[in-house]
Amino acid sequence: MKNSYSMLLAALLCAASVQANAAGVANAAISDCWIRALPGDLPSGGYFKASNRGDQPVNLTGVGSDAFGMTMLHQTQSQGSTSSMAMIGQVTVPAHGSLVFAPGNYHVMLEHPKAALKIGSTLPLTFSFSDGEKITANCTVKNAGSMSH
Repeated sequence: MKNSYSMLLAALLCAASVQANAAGVANAAISDCWIRALPGDLPSGGYFKASNRGDQPVNLTGVGSDAFGMTMLHQTQSQGSTSSMAMIGQVTVPAHGSLVFAPGNYHVMLEHPKAALKIGSTLPLTFSFSDGEKITANCTVKNAGSMSH
């Protein structure tokens, strides 16, 4: 019995060590995160730079926030003189590269704010990646006229 307990304890410690090491290797990073606040209940946009220090591409699969009722990855698509927004399921961040989410391109659609957005405040957004990594970044709320961080 004692030997079984020792083996179980050793196995659990090894598993915890592997999980801690895997969690310690963060390849993805989020920087320059900001939110363009629009008046009333209009959807806001989230913008940032996603970087990947890893040797393999990684997909950004979603963004979540307790401050909004709904968050979606979107891309602005231009066709001649018209533009539209399309929801996307994921977007690839290249190995040893980055992808910028900016007005007129990729962005996070932030709908149904749970409280009025205050210019100058920060709100956390949690970014989920295909490798299981999750990163929370504090994003600065800027006025509707902002076009960059």
